[in-house]
Amino acid sequence: MASIPLERYQNELIDLFRTNRNEWNREPMENYMRNHFSFLGIKSPERKEFLKRFFVEYGKPERDWIKPLVTFLYTQPEREFHYAALAMIDVHIMKLDAEWLPFLEELISTNSWWDTVDHIAPHHVGAILLREKASIEDFPDRWVESENFWLQRSAILFQLKYKSKTDAEKLFSYIEATKGSREFFIQKAIGWALREYSKTAPAKVRSFINSTEDLAPLSRREGLKHLARRGMEV
Repeated sequence: MASIPLERYQNELIDLFRTNRNEWNREPMENYMRNHFSFLGIKSPERKEFLKRFFVEYGKPERDWIKPLVTFLYTQPEREFHYAALAMIDVHIMKLDAEWLPFLEELISTNSWWDTVDHIAPHHVGAILLREKASIEDFPDRWVESENFWLQRSAILFQLKYKSKTDAEKLFSYIEATKGSREFFIQKAIGWALREYSKTAPAKVRSFINSTEDLAPLSRREGLKHLARRGMEV
């Protein structure tokens, strides 16, 4: 783990990224994200390599640093720092418990867009809730009723990596609760979750889709993609 003070650790990371900014890439990256965020122009492979080298030189973050470090990185205007913040959580995710869920809820609701939310929901929230299922009632069950559609999306997607461990009844209940949404990111999340689960339980997903009224065409189309590729009658 890191052997330098947190403040220096933060500043060294800021300097590393800003020193390697790429103006050639910046505008296309900002346009791709519909100009919701500023970018340094550091693409994902380079950013991951910089972080790898950073961890070699300065060590991985102490567990006690995660909240202040992530909070600090989330205050930076450039999106690459938000990605780096999530990578800091990745380091310790297997040791984090349900006490971290309020912090993750705050992150989902801060600087919100699909690129960060779609990492936090399955990789962070999902990892914790797989170990601590009792907390589902206090978080995704509540999120699915939220007016914040990023929290709703997170509820739909937190089981995305569960495969055979998916609670199908829970997933389908969330979809029933949100299927009337006109929000693109909810309709897309429903389709994505169904498509991913169909790789594990194709008949169950096909039955759900065919018996669910008022499922948005986008959700239905996305949900059936894998089944169609397998040649299953839909």
